[in-house]
Amino acid sequence: MQINKHFLELKDSYLFSTIAKKAAAHVEAHPDAKVLRLGIGDVTRPLVPVVVDAMTAAVAEMGQAATFRGYGPEQGYPFLREALQKYYEGKGVKLAADEIFMGDGAKSDIGNILDLFDKNNNVIIPDPVYPAYLDANIMAGRNVYFVDGNEENGFLPMPESLVQQGINPDLIYICSPNNPTGSVYTRSQLKVWVDYATYCGAIILFDAAYECFITDPDLPTSIFEIPGARRCAIEIASLSKVAGFTGVRCGYTIVPHELEFDGGNINKMWNRRQTTKFNGVSYIVQRGAEAVFTKEGMAQCMESVGAYLANAKIIAQTMKELNIWHVGGDNAPYIWLKCPNNMTSWDFFDFLLAKAHVVGTPGAGFGAKGEGYFRLSAFNSKENVEEAMHRIKGIL
Repeated sequence: MQINKHFLELKDSYLFSTIAKKAAAHVEAHPDAKVLRLGIGDVTRPLVPVVVDAMTAAVAEMGQAATFRGYGPEQGYPFLREALQKYYEGKGVKLAADEIFMGDGAKSDIGNILDLFDKNNNVIIPDPVYPAYLDANIMAGRNVYFVDGNEENGFLPMPESLVQQGINPDLIYICSPNNPTGSVYTRSQLKVWVDYATYCGAIILFDAAYECFITDPDLPTSIFEIPGARRCAIEIASLSKVAGFTGVRCGYTIVPHELEFDGGNINKMWNRRQTTKFNGVSYIVQRGAEAVFTKEGMAQCMESVGAYLANAKIIAQTMKELNIWHVGGDNAPYIWLKCPNNMTSWDFFDFLLAKAHVVGTPGAGFGAKGEGYFRLSAFNSKENVEEAMHRIKGIL
């Protein structure tokens, strides 16, 4: 028996597991300290009333023989796919219902979608970015190349460096708003990526998990707002942030019919993969998700999003007052800052935890280009964010 040796190439621990262990050790050593967590990107506000009502009604249905449901369609119930069609129509994007596939979260589909592609494909990953992209491809043994974010490009890397290096990509990851930096691509920037992918015959895997935080109407919230994207892009999104579904689990992947590569239709391949390896999101969760996309549900959810954005502004304003370079915080829930006093990312993590009892996320955990930078999250109460900023001001 042989194991997949590529797993041995991974770091011993996933970034956020390491952070959780360090924070737990600090709490044990300082039981009287109130530790404020602005690290992991988990929501803190509860499910909104319209979602709770919809899920409660669905539970009641499941308790009656006449309305009980067993296995549902692997792709998602029609009522939810149609609700998402209308949601995207509001963005000016027309989708067929069978181009929308419901899943149990963006993280799962980001890894699962790789089943469709040969292990010898060249993969382009921004640096820094969400570590699951890299780990999923290391597990599969793919060739990974990085396109670098930095202060000069506002942590929004473009394909010029790939052209200069002569790299021919097959899969290109783009995350906008970016996790961890909070930077958001403009329409013109995404058009460059779409044109580049089309020219190379590559597929863009567009992570739109944080699209709900974009309040600037001039910024795109979907790759499919960009002309030509239907021929070169897959969009993966989630209800975790817009509706607080991190513990409920529901997301979706959009695979246009036009994606034809190497003799295969990607939409049909993904459908075949899902019907083989996935039994669908629970009926109860899907009824809750449907409620999110009602007028009342979206209003309630965006109230929570607005509260997180208000927290982000508090953090960004504190960075300005401390004269610390940063991006993000206006159309995203993250603030990406340069570590003060030339500290490394993990040194700054330890410093904040020890001196202020505040947990953040070291930039080095998101890639080599994240070294020397740090992510603070707005996912907490206003009171805790204000207290955390007060503490940080006291030590810097």
